[in-house]
Amino acid sequence: MPRALWFLVIGMAINVTGASFLWPLNTIYISGELGKSLTTAGLVLMANAGASVLGNLLGGVLFDKIGGYRSIMSGILITLTAVGGLMIWHEWPHYVFIMIFIGFGSGIVFPSMYAMAGSVWPEGGRKAFNAIYLATNIGVAAGAAMGGFVASFSFNYIFIANFVMYVIFFLIALLTYKNIELQPNIQTSVLQERGRIQSKAAFTSLLILCGAYLLCWVGYVQWQSTIADYTQRINIPLELYSVLWTVNGLLIVAGQPLIKPIVKRFEHNLKIQMAIGTVIFMVSFAVTAYAGSFQGFLAAMIILTIGEMLIWPAVPTIASRLAPKGREGFYQGVVNSTATGGRMIGPLLGGIMVDLYGMTPLFFLLIGLLVISIGITFIYDLPLKKKEVEAAV
Repeated sequence: MPRALWFLVIGMAINVTGASFLWPLNTIYISGELGKSLTTAGLVLMANAGASVLGNLLGGVLFDKIGGYRSIMSGILITLTAVGGLMIWHEWPHYVFIMIFIGFGSGIVFPSMYAMAGSVWPEGGRKAFNAIYLATNIGVAAGAAMGGFVASFSFNYIFIANFVMYVIFFLIALLTYKNIELQPNIQTSVLQERGRIQSKAAFTSLLILCGAYLLCWVGYVQWQSTIADYTQRINIPLELYSVLWTVNGLLIVAGQPLIKPIVKRFEHNLKIQMAIGTVIFMVSFAVTAYAGSFQGFLAAMIILTIGEMLIWPAVPTIASRLAPKGREGFYQGVVNSTATGGRMIGPLLGGIMVDLYGMTPLFFLLIGLLVISIGITFIYDLPLKKKEVEAAV
C-alpha cells in the first residue's frame, strides 16, 4: 500500500476507536444515567444519524469542491469541538444537541476518507477501501472492548477518552494529510462532468445499488437496537453483549486470509459477492431467532460478520467504479448516507415490529427484506447495460 494510504488507515482506526467508546453505550447512558425512556433514546440516536446523513452528503461535495484534506479537517474540527463540549455538558438536553453535532462532523469525515483512499491508490481497486474498512473494524473492536471497562469506573471517563482520541486524529490529519497528493485528473471540474448521459446512467445504477445496501443495513442495525434489548430481556449480561462487538471487529481483521479466496474469485463480479453476503445475513438472523443463550448469539454474530465482510467493502468499490472523474466524493457520500439512513430506519422499524408482534415476526420480516435486497443487487446495473445497447445502436 502507498504510504499515504497508511496514514489514512491509521487515522480512521483512531477516529473509530474514539467513536466506539461511546456509541455502544449511548442508549444505556440516555436511559440509565439521564433517566429517559428507550423511545427518547431512539429519537436521539435518530437525530444523530440524520445529522450524519447531512454530513455524509456535504463531505462528499466538499471533497469534490475543496479537496480531501480541507474536507476532512472541517469534519474533525466540528466533531472535536462537540466532543470537547460533551466533557463539560453531558446532561439533558445538552446531550441531544451535542450528539447532533457529533453526527454531522463525523459524517463529513467518512466519505472524504473513502474517496481520498480511492484517489491515492486507484490501481489498488477494492484493496484501498478494504484497508479503510479493516481500520474501521479495528477501531470498533478496540473502542468497544475498552469502552465497557472505562465506563465501569465513570461515564465521565468515556467522554474524556473520546476527546483524547479525536485530538490524536486531528494531529495525524494536520501533519500528514495536507501533503497527500491525489492522482492526476482525479478532480476535474464538476461543470465538465455535467450533462454526460452516461453519468446519469451510472448515478441511477448507484441509487438502485444503494436500495439493496439500505435493506442490508436495516437488518444489521437491529444488533444495536432490538437484538441488544432482547439480550437484556433474556438476562444475558451487558458485558457479554459488548463482547459480541469485540468479536465482530477482531474476526473481521483476523478473518481476512480466510475470506480472501472468495473475494479474489468474485473480484470482477461484485454483485455475486454481495448476494452471497446477503444470504449469509439471512442465515445469521435465522440462527438469532432461535438463540436463547450467549453461545447462540455468538454463533449468529460470527455468521453475520462473515456476510458483512463480503457486503460492506463491495459497495464503495462499485461506487468508485461508477463515479465519473470529479464526482468520486459525491458518490461515496451517497453510499455513506445510505448506510446512515439504514441506521435511522432500522431501529424505528424494528421497535414497531417488536412492540406490535414480537421478535420472531421481526426476524421473518428482516429475512424477507434481504430477499428483496438480493433481487435489487442483481438488477442495479441495468441502466448501464441499457445505455451500452443504445450506444451500440
